[in-house]
Formats: sequence, C-alpha cells, structure tokens
Amino acid sequence: MEDEQGKTLEAIQFAIQMEIDGKEYYQKASRESGNRVGRELFDWLAAEEDRHRQRFEDIYNIIKKQKAWPSVDIQPLKGDILKTLFSEAMRAGSPPVKATSTELDAIAKAMEMENKTEKFYSSRGEEAVYDAEKKLYTSLAAEERGHYLALVGYREYLIDPAGWFRKVEHHSLDGG
Repeated sequence: MEDEQGKTLEAIQFAIQMEIDGKEYYQKASRESGNRVGRELFDWLAAEEDRHRQRFEDIYNIIKKQKAWPSVDIQPLKGDILKTLFSEAMRAGSPPVKATSTELDAIAKAMEMENKTEKFYSSRGEEAVYDAEKKLYTSLAAEERGHYLALVGYREYLIDPAGWFRKVEHHSLDGG
C-alpha cells in the first residue's frame, strides 16, 4: 500500500501544479483582456483554480500525516455566476465587445487547459482506490467541464453577443 500512497501523492502534486499554472494563466489573461466581461471571467477562473489548489494541498498534508485518504466535502459548482455575468453585460447596454485575435487565442488555450485537466481528473477518478478520492476527482472533472463550457460561452459571446443572449435567454419572435 506504500507504493499506492506514493502514486496518490505524486498525482496530487501534479494536480497542484496544474492548478497553480492555471491560476497564473488566468491572471495574465485577465490583465490582458480588452473588456470587463473577460476580466471578470478570467478572475473567477483564477479563483476557482486557487480553490482547487488549496483543496489538494489540504488533502496532500492529511495523507502525508495520516497515511489515509480523508473524507472530502464537495460543494457543487455554481454555474449561474457565469450566466449572470454575461447577461448583466448585455442588459447594461455595454458597448459591443470586439473579439480580438489575442482574446480568442487566450480562450482557445484556456479551453485546451480545461480539457486536459478534466481528462486528468476523470482518469484519476476511474483509478481511485478510496470512495472519497473517486468523489473528489469526479466532482473536479465536472467543475473543469463547467469551466470549459464557460469559456465556450464567452467565445460565443465575443463573436456574436446578441446571438449569445438570444440563445441563453431563449427569446423567440414567434408572436405567440
């Protein structure tokens, strides 16, 4: 079981580094974003990465001390934050946002990072030995998927804000 603990700690260290790298990337993307919505989204994603890092550091320390996987309290992702962010920008009548190639490139790289992280967590969840471990990785994979979808939404918002708003708010012109 000693070998299994070593593998677990190694995976957690890898996850911590992914979360640190993600936070740094999102902070940089926020500073470089040309609009308020982008800055707020990237700031939120940076905070999410930091929250994940802290969770992994806590688990790492417990495993090192107790040589066992701790029970984990999983709080579900609040996806309404993102819908609210975009909708408020549309309702505020903010000037149209222009999709720069720099911003679109930042989103594409972020989407790639979220996919990679989601796959890593899904894989770890499938290999998990402890129920709490499986629950954690499965939950985090779902959160990473949510981050990816938020980035897809932001990309669509940049390319066609009015179309994005119609799609999300389900407005129709059927006259009925």
